[in-house]
Amino acid sequence: MQLRYAFRLYPDAAQQAGLARAFGCARVVFNDAVRAREDARKAGQSFPTAGQLSRKLITEAKRTAERSWLGEVSAVVLQQSLRDAEKAYRNFFDSLKGTRKGPKVGPPRLKSRRDSRQAIRFTANARWSITGSGRLSLPKIGAVKVKWSRSLPATPTSVTVIKDAAGRFFASFVIDTDPAADQVRMPETDRTIGIDLGLTHFAVLSDGTKNDSPRFLRRAEKKLKKTQRELSRKQKGSKNRAKARLKVARAHATVADARREFHHQLSTKLISENQGIAVEDLSVAGLARTKVAKSVHDAGWSSFVNMLEYKAVRYGRTLVKIGRFTPTSQTCSTCGAVDGPKPLNVREWTCTACGTVHDRDTNAAINVKTAAGLAVSACGAPVRPGVIPAQREETGSHGFPTGNRAA
Repeated sequence: MQLRYAFRLYPDAAQQAGLARAFGCARVVFNDAVRAREDARKAGQSFPTAGQLSRKLITEAKRTAERSWLGEVSAVVLQQSLRDAEKAYRNFFDSLKGTRKGPKVGPPRLKSRRDSRQAIRFTANARWSITGSGRLSLPKIGAVKVKWSRSLPATPTSVTVIKDAAGRFFASFVIDTDPAADQVRMPETDRTIGIDLGLTHFAVLSDGTKNDSPRFLRRAEKKLKKTQRELSRKQKGSKNRAKARLKVARAHATVADARREFHHQLSTKLISENQGIAVEDLSVAGLARTKVAKSVHDAGWSSFVNMLEYKAVRYGRTLVKIGRFTPTSQTCSTCGAVDGPKPLNVREWTCTACGTVHDRDTNAAINVKTAAGLAVSACGAPVRPGVIPAQREETGSHGFPTGNRAA
């Protein structure tokens, strides 16, 4: 199973200039590849192969006066940029054929130098390394300072250097993990749980536990409004506008980081304490078109469920999704009678069949667990198995013991 471990980088001024050159060269090669394919399409010719593009856009281009500066960066960075273009076209054609899952994907577009996010990738043959002092040595860039927040469980196969919209640099390592070894770290348990996701309470469990919604975006709206207003008053193209844009990006990054950390902590806690977990397959895209759209995006349900998915695969747990049309809020968890739909302001209701008083969210969580077939496991029966694809996420220990930190 492949996972990504991300760490913050702190390059000095010279290293930032080297990274900027690498970002620019990778972007130019990507755009040249897209133009070459578009020119071939318009001329009615067959698309040039990856080998032909590599020879023309990298090897021969370095010998010309217009592209001689491509030799100032690692050749692996340029080759990986060509591979990104190839993958973008492959995704586009698979989307046209209907063989690609998810929403439709359009053809690759030219990258702009004004894009707020830049990235380059170094594979194993690029001769990058982690020095004895804990720095990341990159070819033609130097040894960059790294903030190691946790140790790497295995030798990375590649590293991607990312610059985000807030001007921060990150190193994202690809690690091949062994699920069997990861499962040994997890405590043995036969507990199962059902989760009802909501807005007032982010997650209500079938055992009655309620996890309040932090509402990170709502709490930061005042600061975001102020920084956005300052940005709108700056003259376009000025340095002051660039500084104001950076302030807005940093404010949004703070909100996103806090939300991601909350999701990681809660998902890790649930995975470590339960063998089986049941959730609803919510239509977040549909809910995002309603009047509670901002609150839905603020909660980040999809991100949380994705974390549960790949952590369940990694640590040998079972995650079951039930259909979004299952009437979990209308069904009595005691007698099974369906009492009909109820408005959102009704938080407690009494079953007309058996007279049981229900908390709306707790009752829904119990019904989620029952609908997933996990309720019987509380008596010792095996949990219903499920096959869940592994997710490639920015991940880490987040509460699990990892041994010594990196140097």
